[in-house]
Amino acid sequence: MEKISRTKIVDLLKRDDFGAKVNVKGWVRTRRGSKQVNFIALNDGSTINNLQIVVDLASFDEEMLKQITTGACLSVNGEMVESVGSGQKVEVQAREIEVLGICDNTYPLQKKGHSMEFLREIAHLRPRTNTFGAVFRIRHHMAIAIHKFFHERGFYYFHTPIITASDAEGAGQMFQVTTLDMRHLGRTEDGAVKYDDDFFGKQASLTVSGQLEGELAATALGAIYTFGPTFRAENSNTPRHLAEFWMIEPEVAFNDITDNMDLAEEFIKYCVQWALDNCADDVKFLNDMFDKGLVERLQGVLKDDFVRLSYTEGIKILESAVANGRKFEFPVYWGVDLASEHERYLVEEHFKRPVILTDYPKEIKAFYMKQNEDGKTVRAMDVLFPKIGEIIGGSEREADYEKLQSRIDELHIPMKDMWWYLDTRKFGTCPHSGFGLGFERLLLFVTGMANIRDVIPFPRTPRNAEF
Repeated sequence: MEKISRTKIVDLLKRDDFGAKVNVKGWVRTRRGSKQVNFIALNDGSTINNLQIVVDLASFDEEMLKQITTGACLSVNGEMVESVGSGQKVEVQAREIEVLGICDNTYPLQKKGHSMEFLREIAHLRPRTNTFGAVFRIRHHMAIAIHKFFHERGFYYFHTPIITASDAEGAGQMFQVTTLDMRHLGRTEDGAVKYDDDFFGKQASLTVSGQLEGELAATALGAIYTFGPTFRAENSNTPRHLAEFWMIEPEVAFNDITDNMDLAEEFIKYCVQWALDNCADDVKFLNDMFDKGLVERLQGVLKDDFVRLSYTEGIKILESAVANGRKFEFPVYWGVDLASEHERYLVEEHFKRPVILTDYPKEIKAFYMKQNEDGKTVRAMDVLFPKIGEIIGGSEREADYEKLQSRIDELHIPMKDMWWYLDTRKFGTCPHSGFGLGFERLLLFVTGMANIRDVIPFPRTPRNAEF
């Protein structure tokens, strides 16, 4: 084959210098046609749109043509011409074709609809479908948007440890990291596992959050954000939970709860706007194929200010809904941790826009949140979104050493490994606030996908660590 430098399909489809010689490489989506002419839909992952390759069968070797099947990988030299067919303005008249990789009929992605469940079983191949190509391109764009947003506002990207000896949420649902031989565990006299011989000389886990270390950084660098993998060993088989997911956690010195809410709203609107501006083809495809209201919902989030509401007010609204005959699966009363159905009622039915709920009962929130004067509530905030429920959780942090220490004692949190965290309250403490955004929850919203397993390449869930 004549050596011509490759053009990506996304770039080729924008060109209008018809008659140019081009080379494209990609995978065959479909092949159709008559005895004289075939049309090959080629895709190289750079765009949701396929490139049509027109093949005059008489000009090519029959044996080679037999190898052009769905899934096969081709290199094509040809002439870029104006397309007469509808759907695309550019196509390529093939002059030379090389089959780089054959694909037999056992290839599971033959031309027909596939269920999401089936595609999860072949997660190693699903990025080649239109749907997952779109989702993973959007995933990339959202990551870029996040870094861009914080960088432009003077935040520093701070890397917090993935292996840790502290439990930020006090949740206890952590994956153990060990080099001990599980068949021959040494025990202390009282029967506990002896960690002296372990790699770190003590019990270590995969992190559930980078927040505590992020607070240290914010009290030195002013404004930081983390963006990395986090792990929860919760036995949750829901469409909204993963055991391994990515989290973005900004932490800002001198910000109070109001500043924190402003930042969260500005941040999430920036990300949604970025998707509409930079992933228009992919978003439109997902809108048309999966979720007819997707684009409208994304635009809806941008046009209104988010409602800001205290937990107590939220409970009153839910209680009056129940009094008026609204049925919920879970009970509603002051002090309850709201279920997704309650959050979605406030957002989708009552206010019809995103809601930021604040001032939660301290009993249902983490130990590090700043206590309000009423002694019952803390300066927490949850951002609630349509179709998802909670998408962001955050708070103003307790900056007072005595108050934080007494809350830790009340909750019997083992602080022997956390002395460093308390030091920030002893050495030049300051007001500070932050929040966490589950990256995959943002992606659920932006893509319109129904299950969180479908917005991460290789989902990790209870009893599933394939690929």
